[in-house]
Amino acid sequence: MQGREQPVARAGHPHAHDGTDRSGMVGHAGHAGGGRDGHGAHGGHGGHVARFRRLFWVMLVLALPVVALSPMFAMLVGYEVPPGLVWVAPVLGTVIYAWGGSPFLAGALSEVRSRRPGMMLLIGLAITVAFLASWGATLGLLDHSLEFWWELALLVVIMLLGHWLEMRSLAQTTNALDSLAALLPDTAEVVRGDTVEKVPPADLAVGDVVLVRPGGSIPADGRIVDGEAELDESMVTGESRTVRRGPGDPVTAGTVSTDSGLRVEVTAIGDDTALAGIRKLVEQAQASSSRAQRLADRAAAWLFWFALGSAALTGLAWSLIGQPEQAVVRVITVLVIACPHALGLAIPLVVAISTERAARAGVLVKDRAALEAMRRVTTVVFDKTGTLTRGAPALSGVEVADGGLSEHEVLALAAAAEADSEHPLARAIVNAADQRQLSVPSATGFTSQPALGVTAQVDGAEVRVGGPRLLAEHDLPDPSDAPETGSEGLTRLFVLRDGSLLGVLSLADEVRPESAATVAALHRSGVKVAMITGDARAVADRVAAELDIDTVLAEVRPEDKAAKVAELQAGGERVAMVGDGVNDAPALAQADVGLAIGAGTDVAIASAGVILAGDDPRAVVSVIELSKASYRKMKQNLWWAAGYNMVAVPLAAGVLAPIGIVMPMEVGALLMSLSTVVVALNAQLLRRLDLRPDRLDVTGQPEAA
Repeated sequence: MQGREQPVARAGHPHAHDGTDRSGMVGHAGHAGGGRDGHGAHGGHGGHVARFRRLFWVMLVLALPVVALSPMFAMLVGYEVPPGLVWVAPVLGTVIYAWGGSPFLAGALSEVRSRRPGMMLLIGLAITVAFLASWGATLGLLDHSLEFWWELALLVVIMLLGHWLEMRSLAQTTNALDSLAALLPDTAEVVRGDTVEKVPPADLAVGDVVLVRPGGSIPADGRIVDGEAELDESMVTGESRTVRRGPGDPVTAGTVSTDSGLRVEVTAIGDDTALAGIRKLVEQAQASSSRAQRLADRAAAWLFWFALGSAALTGLAWSLIGQPEQAVVRVITVLVIACPHALGLAIPLVVAISTERAARAGVLVKDRAALEAMRRVTTVVFDKTGTLTRGAPALSGVEVADGGLSEHEVLALAAAAEADSEHPLARAIVNAADQRQLSVPSATGFTSQPALGVTAQVDGAEVRVGGPRLLAEHDLPDPSDAPETGSEGLTRLFVLRDGSLLGVLSLADEVRPESAATVAALHRSGVKVAMITGDARAVADRVAAELDIDTVLAEVRPEDKAAKVAELQAGGERVAMVGDGVNDAPALAQADVGLAIGAGTDVAIASAGVILAGDDPRAVVSVIELSKASYRKMKQNLWWAAGYNMVAVPLAAGVLAPIGIVMPMEVGALLMSLSTVVVALNAQLLRRLDLRPDRLDVTGQPEAA
């Protein structure tokens, strides 16, 4: 995505004035390799929650006597303040202003220094006007005798309550992402000769071999050197089902071995682990700017001057009609109620929650603008190999010759002959026999000849598996007269026993079982699906027909993929490109949104705005749903925040005073805090969004609970 802008300071956050930490996430990267101690050393929003909670309760206790002993409150209730206690309200009110109001006063000073006026400056002005006016009345320096100590006390208490609730909302998001790092074990067991030594994960080195016990977490990225286990990889891929991993398979820090012990050779530690990469990408997304965020930033800045101008006009108008006391009250109320707190929170909280929810589902948003653009996508282009298909051969059929054997018997003999081969076609045959739980006989004397295939002795007979040249060597006709690679992209292998043809195995690049659900779900959302591949037209058409794909771009050279995407864009389509390889990088960059799937390559990830940690294409549907849901919440929050101010400011100024309706100052403070709570609660509803790829059934519908 070109032309990305740097984030600007959020209006209204006393703890994030540098413009880089919208949600308290900056500073997490790099802690993932150190266990729980490594990631938990910072306070984050948890410190702000504790601070505002403590201040709220202390100020509430101090505010009670201020209210009870305020002359105005006593007059309203109908009792007299004892002469010896008249100074309690001014003294405690000063403490409340200086101590309870310190976060707002510090924030106001920071906004003045940065020349970015916002919510903190408005609150600071409001409580300072109330403080000075109250002392002026108490000391007899002003013409009026009205004191505002109890209003000042309640104003500060209500503002602290609003900020406490806000910090709790933000802390939930921060803590949820922190829990990713908490998946790491406190200690790692390093195998050193015949002994096992416990060390912190931060002390591991590349090349160490660690012991992972059943039910334990893997402490660092690595490769299995001994053992097989069902791994829970949901924290990376979002998939709830476990995955079988064995020797040679890569594993990710934080994943859990659910049933067996493993020995893992460490290949990456610290900032180089996938877990650290996830955190960095999420932080990058939360720091990136989107069009909606930039609009909210400008609106919050405009609102400051609108509030300041409204307060000045309000004070002037009430003074001109001879009511200076009301002028002070109305000015304070306007300043308080116009605080752009809800507006400043409208977008950042949605950003924080949506990126955290996405990360938990294996969707890593690298660029917020890319996620925002996904809701407008009209066509999703999938690279075929490795995305819609597994990129590896699988058995698609068995034809039996006139030998009296069943399909299972032919497959079992072929699997026996291929058992010692590492060729991808051999692995596909052996895997097919395993999946069917066939009884595969043992074989001896395995040999392999290029272009001819393999030979082995099975139950005293010579079993050979190979292509058409094997038939030619034995002077046997091809039973179907098909070439080695058929018109539909099938590879055919022939099974012979003692020179007689037993059957034909057909293999092809296997279509992922999740691909059909992906296409169906996209169609249901009104999104067209295209497939791009360098394969022959017949091969591409076979896959497209199986998946009901709308547009097939076949026989496309890697360097021409970006041009094909551009052609779709020239036709008015908003294109999302999904790919996993180096040759997909130009197309990912050309598309309106690029999505790298299955962790992909470094080049593909660098060109993509969204990264799908797993290899399940259904995650693309999750990205679109998240884009629509988060944008909907942003719009709702912005409309609420803006509409609230348009209605509340005139009421605070006293436009309805002629008919006897005047908004009290403390009600203004309460409404301002409530508006913030509404925005925060609305954003929290995003947590109900289920983004797990495996929630979709084979028809693309969400599975019933």
